[in-house]
Amino acid sequence: MHDDITDIPGIRVGHDTDLMAGTGCTVLLCDSDAVGGVDVRGSAPATHETDLLNPIHMVDEVHAILLTGGSAFGLQAVAGVMRYLEEQHRGVDTGVARVPIVPAAAIFDLAFGSSHIRPDAEAGYRACLQASSDPVIQGNVGAGTGATVGKLVSPLLAMKGGLGSASTRLPDGTLVAALVVVNALGNIHDPETQQVIAGTRELLGTDTLAANPFSNTTIAAIATTASLNKAECTKVAQMAHDGMAQVIRPVHTMFDGDAIYALALGPRDTPRLPSAQAAQRVSIIGAAAAQTLARAIIKAIRHARTLHGIPAAQA
Repeated sequence: MHDDITDIPGIRVGHDTDLMAGTGCTVLLCDSDAVGGVDVRGSAPATHETDLLNPIHMVDEVHAILLTGGSAFGLQAVAGVMRYLEEQHRGVDTGVARVPIVPAAAIFDLAFGSSHIRPDAEAGYRACLQASSDPVIQGNVGAGTGATVGKLVSPLLAMKGGLGSASTRLPDGTLVAALVVVNALGNIHDPETQQVIAGTRELLGTDTLAANPFSNTTIAAIATTASLNKAECTKVAQMAHDGMAQVIRPVHTMFDGDAIYALALGPRDTPRLPSAQAAQRVSIIGAAAAQTLARAIIKAIRHARTLHGIPAAQA
């Protein structure tokens, strides 16, 4: 166990990082088709293929998840991930071509580093080439490169956010894991001590600082070895948002685009449980997802390092 999302068999993670520009992207590749769900709670999201994950919609397989910087511009990196998957003959068979399904979400990091350099199709493709089942590199990497937190007063008083990952094994052996990019408007609280470990720094002087409220959003992917359908994955994604609420304050604001994807990689032919048992199982997995995501958020902050003059919680 690495205590990260690559503990889930069939999950590989790759990053493309541009430290000078202060941005990047991270791809989560599924070696077998996964069932997906999504829940968006922030009011300023930048996403791709979220509607397709609605349980009433037809397609029920996901081949990758992309988390990226660059705001909506960064969603161009999806094209590179799709090109890589097409080369691997992955995708929904439409009869004339295989179409890879790659849900994606972006953070706003344009105010960090360079606002003119964003992840593009080549960045997405490079991230796929780097993908492996090795322990996930965390902190100032991939989509977490330009992440910051504690911007409620002003981005000039922010601290460094980043990318984090964690995993949990339930008593029955089911694995639940999270990968998160922490770029929140709010402060980050240690759930054990309730102390702020990263957030708005104290004002220096008496000048009023102009706020840029758009430079936020925490995005995440949850994965499990359980066999779930789209509705159940959606419920797990919904419950996982409780993990954000445990450690990010405030969260889900009008200026955050908080979004969580959930993936189930269990066998498709597993017999369905009776409804009450299935509901209990989904609730247990959702609760574990929330706790695991909260821990991944803390790990993102602990692994982050000072960059472009924005201080980190760790020296």
